[in-house]
Amino acid sequence: MNVVIVESPAKAKTINKYLGKDYTVLASFGHVRDLPAKDGSVKPDDDFAMNWEVDAASNKRLSDIAKAVKDADRLYLATDPDREGEAISWHVLEVLAGKRALKGKEVKRVVFNEITKSAILKAMAHPRDLDEELVNAYLARRALDYLVGFTLSPVLWRKLPGARSAGRVQSVALRLVCERESEIERFVAEEYWSIEAALANGAGDGFNARLFALDGEKLKKLDLKNEQLARAAEARVKAGGLKVESVERKPAQRHPQPPFTTSTLQQEAARKLGFPANKTMRTAQALYEGKSIGGEVTGLITYMRTDGVTIAQEALNSVRNLIGDRYGKDYLPDAPRMYKTKAKNAQEAHEAIRPTDVMRRPADIAHALDDDERKLYELIWRRTVSSQMESARVERTTVTIFNGDKSVELRATGTVVQFDGFLNVYQEGRDDSASDDDEDSNRLPKLADGEALKLNGVNANQHFTEAPPRYSEASLVKKLEELGIGRPSTYASILTVLREREYVTMDRNRFIPEDKGRLVTAFLEKFFPRYVEYDFTAKLEEQLDDISAGELDWKKVLKEFWTDFKPKTEEIIGVRTAVVIDALDEYLAPLLFPAKDEGHDPRVCPVCNEGRLGLRLSRYGAFVGCSRYPECSYTRPFGANDNGAASEEVGDGVVELGTDPKSGEAVTLRNGRFGPYLQIGEGAKGTKPPRASIPKDMKPDAVDLEKALALLSLPREVGMHPESGQPITASIGRYGPYLAHDGKYAKLGSTEEVFAVGLNRAVALLADTPDRKGGAAKTTLKDLGAHPTDGESVKVLDGRYGPYVNHGKTNATLPKGTDPQSVTMEQAVEWLAAKASKGGKKPAAKKKAPAKAKAKTAKAG
Repeated sequence: MNVVIVESPAKAKTINKYLGKDYTVLASFGHVRDLPAKDGSVKPDDDFAMNWEVDAASNKRLSDIAKAVKDADRLYLATDPDREGEAISWHVLEVLAGKRALKGKEVKRVVFNEITKSAILKAMAHPRDLDEELVNAYLARRALDYLVGFTLSPVLWRKLPGARSAGRVQSVALRLVCERESEIERFVAEEYWSIEAALANGAGDGFNARLFALDGEKLKKLDLKNEQLARAAEARVKAGGLKVESVERKPAQRHPQPPFTTSTLQQEAARKLGFPANKTMRTAQALYEGKSIGGEVTGLITYMRTDGVTIAQEALNSVRNLIGDRYGKDYLPDAPRMYKTKAKNAQEAHEAIRPTDVMRRPADIAHALDDDERKLYELIWRRTVSSQMESARVERTTVTIFNGDKSVELRATGTVVQFDGFLNVYQEGRDDSASDDDEDSNRLPKLADGEALKLNGVNANQHFTEAPPRYSEASLVKKLEELGIGRPSTYASILTVLREREYVTMDRNRFIPEDKGRLVTAFLEKFFPRYVEYDFTAKLEEQLDDISAGELDWKKVLKEFWTDFKPKTEEIIGVRTAVVIDALDEYLAPLLFPAKDEGHDPRVCPVCNEGRLGLRLSRYGAFVGCSRYPECSYTRPFGANDNGAASEEVGDGVVELGTDPKSGEAVTLRNGRFGPYLQIGEGAKGTKPPRASIPKDMKPDAVDLEKALALLSLPREVGMHPESGQPITASIGRYGPYLAHDGKYAKLGSTEEVFAVGLNRAVALLADTPDRKGGAAKTTLKDLGAHPTDGESVKVLDGRYGPYVNHGKTNATLPKGTDPQSVTMEQAVEWLAAKASKGGKKPAAKKKAPAKAKAKTAKAG
């Protein structure tokens, strides 16, 4: 008998079918051990020894695995083919050795890049030993992340009240977001003009050309910096006498991109599908683990954590056959395209992400996939096929046009696709930085050298330079990869942590740093500059790669890091908080106190006109206050500049937004014990004035008078329900935005929807929400079927506090970040069992026992 260990129950079930009755395939359910989240789990003074902890659920699974292994001849460790997979196998092996389950057993490691029968059987036929270098790289990375987090975070807590924590890679990613925000704030738009002429050839065929040069000098982007210069240039073009000087045609090619790696998949899924990185990885995981196709579960894509861009020869042949059969020989290059990976560590440069069977077209398996899976599979399929197709051939034409004395030069450009090649199947999404001129598909008419042109009109167009865009998930992942920070498999978790710590918010899929995020970044840049340097972090990643390649000793890397890092943290712990605040006050001055009108000091308090404004810290976070406190109680939020906007500080931290048109009273923004809120007037004696809290998805400094009045006017009447004739209202409650109708409630997605939702949408949402019976409405998100032990229904429900699994009277909350639609019965049973072992639901209170019975019970115990 042979025992095979994999991570997930779904994977175990599929592989068991492939291997047959001589094999028992068991799931570890991911990592079986972890470092306890407390100080001392990594011991630098004890040669970096680590204390690993096994939780109750994992301990039970490991006991079952140990029991099975004791009765087996061989143990195959078949976890994922990367550093994390190697680490899981190592953890399992360490625990089994501790349980004395390995005596006389042959232990082998098998890896496969896809969950298909042929791949599994081939892997089992070619096992290897556990890769110690990969395990060492994992241990080094885990120790580094732990030491940074549990050494640096206490410094933050003591010096920056309100700060959550800091991480080795997350802090650098946060710095990128904050630096981009600072670039945007410093940006000053510059005016510039362009001149465009509408021209026609002798046949009357029209086209457009832009002014390119004047008096032999090429015009730079900002040369025509005002209307006066633009009009003068426009007049010179209008003078006419324009002729074609030359027509230059150049053939060019556009080549396909390589198949997906982890990071390029995350970037393209964000650009084309709008998927966050963690959603992309969740969906790819489901495709990798397999779907039921033709009555058999099979993996649909290869392993989705990879830096590699190569494709196995067998798969390459299959792709080329498909191209020739489906698209024709013109679309098939003479030889396969070979791509080179940029990954420095060959051990992790696995095969690219591709379909396990390219003949399995997206339309053929759409019935077995949900909408997200179908979209992602099609993206992977198209990218894989296109990567082996012929290049697109285009012709780029440049027409140079002069006036009579050649003092005015115009140019017209156009690109014509002569053969679409790979573009027939796939075209890559555009980056944030892509210019509108990057792909000029303008088709020019037939023009000849020396041909006189008719001038139909001239336009002078005003433009303004634009600030760099905020990072999207795609562009931030791309930047991290360019800098060599982190690894593709970690990007999704990095971005998730930034959001969970509330260091950033998302607006239209763009990262905006929160005040606490900017303060943490400023603190690290000022006091720990080396550890948020891009080059330092990238060099550390290279060292981790060198460890996994067997070129560096992992404990030597840890010692070198710790020797410098530990004394630095002790040094900063010893610095008085007042000194830290003063240093940050000076460092953040350009952000907090931008220059105003000449001669006006931005530090002067706008209320008392005597005090000096400065950075202050409280247990609720950072703010700006007056140096004359308590005589002057002026404050304003961190990052909210007093820049002459409509709102005005009136003392005691109260911001006046304007006047309520109905009552004539002031509308103010205030800070209370439960957070920021709005208020109208001060209220008559013995009565409370109208108030409204600021929703969590709305920044206080973004609230103007119009938004304030809208929030204060809630609830909003959406309309009358067409069946009951009763009103439907939209409002914001304790648990967020909602709809209400005749005692029934339905959730809304955002504050914005409270003011935008229409009657038809409201009726549909209410209809989809079950009636409340003694608590919050419980929407069934997924019906998993009958529990394997008692046949009772197991469902994934959406409750007041989020999604959870229900079985009878036992409820188990889904782990944070888990997609309810991806939950399997195996996972649900595991979570429910863990919850039941902790007591599950509280039992009903029992009646008090008589004294005599109570005494007997005590004696018996």
